[in-house]
Amino acid sequence: MTKPGAVVLLSGGLDSATAAAMTKARGYDLYALSFRYGQRHALELEAAQRVAAHLEVVWHAIMDIDLRAFGGSALTSDLAVPKDRSVDGIGTGIPITYVPARNTIFLSFALAWAETLGTTDIVIGVNALDYSGYPDCRPEYIAAFQHLANLATRAGTELKQRFNIQTPLILLSKQEIIARGIALGVDYGLTLSCYDPSPTGEACGRCDACQLRLKGFRENGLEDPAMYQKEKSVNSEQ
Repeated sequence: MTKPGAVVLLSGGLDSATAAAMTKARGYDLYALSFRYGQRHALELEAAQRVAAHLEVVWHAIMDIDLRAFGGSALTSDLAVPKDRSVDGIGTGIPITYVPARNTIFLSFALAWAETLGTTDIVIGVNALDYSGYPDCRPEYIAAFQHLANLATRAGTELKQRFNIQTPLILLSKQEIIARGIALGVDYGLTLSCYDPSPTGEACGRCDACQLRLKGFRENGLEDPAMYQKEKSVNSEQ
């Protein structure tokens, strides 16, 4: 690697695309990692591929894991995705769209790949401000996983290398995230954030992810370039 390399978790959504662009702007070669984990919104993988091509990543790996076998989430089962919640209500309590241990599973794969590549930098686009209340998006969780990474690997123990779980978005609002991405030339029309898109990839405009995304664009005075179904939530227009 002529530049420092970073393994970047890339879902195809707005946050991960921005985190990847910020990492590239800091001079890293990107090794993007996405998952086909049994999610109902598998169209996000097509978005991840579009974003990976846009950012000219060195390598885009897509791993297969069947979390639908366990269920327990509206994203990995036939449970209804919550819609039309108020923006103020989002982030209060842990919603049914939480996938048990998802970030721990994803970061574990990223850690294995980073150690194989010989890099100690892993990037995840978690956010602890404008988010849905997931426990694995908090700074204390990231700090705990970083500690684990340095205890559980040959690189961290025998070679005394120090893994760094980078979270460039964790204390940014959605408005700030979008502003950073626009400044870096991120094409948000390539991304898909919706928890329940149509079969053709149109976002619902009503789930938590859509509402937070629309709020962020609105606060920047911008129109979201993503495709939406005709009927949006009343909250998304306010």
